Amino acid sequence: MYAVIKTGGKQYKVTNNEKLKIEKISVNVGEKIILNQILAIYTDKNIILGKPLISDATISAIVLAQNRFKKIKIFKMKRRKHYRKNKGHRQNYTEIKIISINYDKKIN
Repeated sequence: MYAVIKTGGKQYKVTNNEKLKIEKISVNVGEKIILNQILAIYTDKNIILGKPLISDATISAIVLAQNRFKKIKIFKMKRRKHYRKNKGHRQNYTEIKIISINYDKKIN
């Protein structure tokens, strides 16, 4: 069983006990969070699609860490113009572990 969720403007395919790095959420490490923007749930026999979201479903997760990705180097240059610019960027992320996928209605 897996689900497709939306968080931070991106979509992720998640299963139980999966570790995932998502866009930064303002919660403390060790706290439990509920993700409720679920686009689809896939079981062995059924597919439940939201229009656009499934209102009866939730996903429980626990926050493992608040970190930053590796530095991305940005280099701009215009040839023969003596223009060069170096920049760098590190994106913040929240690492979570999916505990359970909950759906209130009965799945046949």
